Amino acid sequence: MRIGELATRAGVSVRSLRYYEEQGLLSSVRSASGQRHYTEAHVERVLFLQRMYAAGLSSRTIAELLPCVDSPSEETSDAALERMAEERDRLDEHIADLIRTRDALDVLMARNRAHRERLRSAVAG
Repeated sequence: MRIGELATRAGVSVRSLRYYEEQGLLSSVRSASGQRHYTEAHVERVLFLQRMYAAGLSSRTIAELLPCVDSPSEETSDAALERMAEERDRLDEHIADLIRTRDALDVLMARNRAHRERLRSAVAG
């Protein structure tokens, strides 16, 4: 199948498929005229990549995990699990940072509300 059909079947843009190839996450066979051609297995590959992106993983991290998919073994599985645990820890840190930021914003909003209330009281009084 050609790139447009793969994009349609996998529910992604042609641009995404080209990006996946640039990042080494997807490969194609080129025709004599340079057109990309894919197999049925590529649909599943793209769907897998989409699940990895949806989990918050970067292209670089996904590339590090692909040996587990492409050459499954206990060693590659252990390495993938360790890498995903590192990413989870990174996400936990990011979430904690976001919570601190939200809490700081809540404080500012409370101060603003109190200030507005003082202004209303001053005008009414």
